[in-house]
Amino acid sequence: MSEPVWMGVDLGTQSVRALAVDGRGRTVAAASRPLRGRRDGPRHEQDPAAWWDLAADALGELTAALGRRPIGALAVCATSGTVLLTGPDGGPRTPGLMYDDTRAGALAAEAQDAGAARWGRLGYRMQPTWALPKLLWWRDRGLLGGGVRLVHQPDVVTSALVGHPVPSDSSHALKTGYDLLGERWPAEVLARLRVDPAVLPEVVRPGTVLGHVCRTAAARTGLPAGTPVIAGMTDGCAAQLAAGAVGVGEWNAVLGTTLTLKGVSTSLPHDPTGAVYSHRAPHGDLWLPGGASSTGAGAVRALFPGADLDALTAAAARVRDVPLCYPLAGHGERFPFVAPQARGFLGDGPLARPHDAADAATAFAAVCTGVAHIERLSFHVLARAGSEVGGPVTFTGGAARNAWWNQLRCDMLGVPVRLPANPEPALGMAVLAAGALTGGVPAAARRLVRVRRTLEPDPARTAALTPAYHAFVRLLAERGWLDPRFATGAG
Repeated sequence: MSEPVWMGVDLGTQSVRALAVDGRGRTVAAASRPLRGRRDGPRHEQDPAAWWDLAADALGELTAALGRRPIGALAVCATSGTVLLTGPDGGPRTPGLMYDDTRAGALAAEAQDAGAARWGRLGYRMQPTWALPKLLWWRDRGLLGGGVRLVHQPDVVTSALVGHPVPSDSSHALKTGYDLLGERWPAEVLARLRVDPAVLPEVVRPGTVLGHVCRTAAARTGLPAGTPVIAGMTDGCAAQLAAGAVGVGEWNAVLGTTLTLKGVSTSLPHDPTGAVYSHRAPHGDLWLPGGASSTGAGAVRALFPGADLDALTAAAARVRDVPLCYPLAGHGERFPFVAPQARGFLGDGPLARPHDAADAATAFAAVCTGVAHIERLSFHVLARAGSEVGGPVTFTGGAARNAWWNQLRCDMLGVPVRLPANPEPALGMAVLAAGALTGGVPAAARRLVRVRRTLEPDPARTAALTPAYHAFVRLLAERGWLDPRFATGAG
């Protein structure tokens, strides 16, 4: 009982999750709270006050279950590109603009033009959903004066935990334009954009101690006052740590509402299309390239609300004539290609709810295969950008509970796949917290991450799936969404 537990908090799209694990990665306690947002066309908002309230409630349940067990440290991850403005007192001045909010999309070109040389050195292009265009949207509405500050989603929780404003971590700050090479805000770019640097927070590397739990937060959450609070990373990076993908060439594919890929590379990749971007690793002089697609299991929720997914999976497994499908439930794509005009399709028509059971089975098979096509294309784009993709792949995310879909994805990629025992981003934050205080992230990952199963691809099925994959890629290029250079020899 004297061995400390390590805690992680994950601010997701639909819930806040808190987790405590022991020194061998076994879950000691877990708690979650549902999180709701507001969608209206291109807008997607959440209430920042709810982030802290629900995180505090989940932490309170967690600490009650732990009793007197000592806590080593905790870290917080959140969605990438989610930001808000706060006043001088630290209170919210705006709703939280979520990672997929596209209201500021038209300003991405201004942000790109102002910093084209710098973004080029960093290996990416500014995208419509990123945080810097959102900051310009606030600028154009005169909201950046009066001592307001931009903060990233996890900062709301970490600030409340330590009792004062804290720096952002460089992982969450990337999409706001933070220069990961120079490790500073690019003053010359901000000047061109007419943005006062005072609006932006101080930034530290993930794994930095931000402070310690204050008495007020201790009373609210049950956490011992003085518990170290560690600077976290985005949820995609957190899932990568939870998967144990911390070695060069190792990759994690998170399939939840959206599909996110993250890997480890010795050099900074460069993608002229802007779909790939890279975080700095919290260990060594390494990079974490990857990207987040707008496709994923969200299409399943949109097309099959309330369906028996086990029965639907069994029916889909019997479908032999699977139509091509681009499983985009919303509007616009960001990875493995950038196409604000992209729309989902199923066969010759738009993506739509099926009419009967037979149509449902075919549509479900098509959606799952479409996600697998996007995943395979993503690895091709990553390799073309200079990422090392030779290592093992780990599957995490809610959809990794579907064994049939896992094997389909494994066969589509044609590589072995690992399934970790605990794939939660909150575990990744526990790994980061432990690594910050006890010997580094790779060592913490070896201790805390466990693999429950390894899948092997069926070469015959990989060969059988490949022609439809190539047809899918050609169709994306014909529609003008995918750069033809990446359609040529696409894996």
